[in-house]
Amino acid sequence: MKLPIIKQLTQFIEDNDEDFVIETIETLENLTEVPSLKDEELDVIGELISNMYGAVEVSKSIKAGIPKKEALNGFMQRVMGSIDK
Repeated sequence: MKLPIIKQLTQFIEDNDEDFVIETIETLENLTEVPSLKDEELDVIGELISNMYGAVEVSKSIKAGIPKKEALNGFMQRVMGSIDK
């Protein structure tokens, strides 16, 4: 996951609507079922999906009243904490 991408997507959700990102996630998940995709292509799609899910989670935190910077940092700390385990 990349914080700059999550920040950009979070801003997109604020400016537009979360539904756009959710629909994009669903589309990308469907694309992963194409049998001819190479591992590298699946990795890129997976990374995009992960960043989009991250942005949706950060957006939910912001809507719950957590300041944007704090929501982003908290999310990344949770991600890094789960990787370290």
